[in-house]
Amino acid sequence: MTRVLISIWITILMTKSLDAQTAEDSVKAVVKQLFDGMKNSDAAAIQNTFADSAILQTIAKNKDGKIRIQNEEVIAFANSISKLKKGAADEQIVFESIKIDGPLAIVWAPYKFYYEGNFSHCGVDSFQLVFFDGQWKIQYLIDTRRKQPCQ
Repeated sequence: MTRVLISIWITILMTKSLDAQTAEDSVKAVVKQLFDGMKNSDAAAIQNTFADSAILQTIAKNKDGKIRIQNEEVIAFANSISKLKKGAADEQIVFESIKIDGPLAIVWAPYKFYYEGNFSHCGVDSFQLVFFDGQWKIQYLIDTRRKQPCQ
């Protein structure tokens, strides 16, 4: 009887571990889909990664050196990327941290952005994703941008 209970307990623990890995892989897949869509200049693929009410922002400095937040509509962003030559927008990220709690996920991803093969800038992407109707969607994306230092 003890062996049966231990086997059941191990199976439950393994299942929980696999669920966490599957959710993390699903979150990563959505983020990768966004950057694949950018690299392929595919507006539909880009838009498909975002929730209907998604917010897209960039932290930048104005001419006076003061921090400001720049807002952009997802559709405007996707359309601007779709006008680029295929392969021109190449954002290379590292999944530094992923946290998941039920239907909420966060991703912290340092990146380097290359335009037509040349380094443009680097920074960090901070994603908030929500699990809607069986799929992860980006609800909020904010990023930083700088020329250096980049790792």
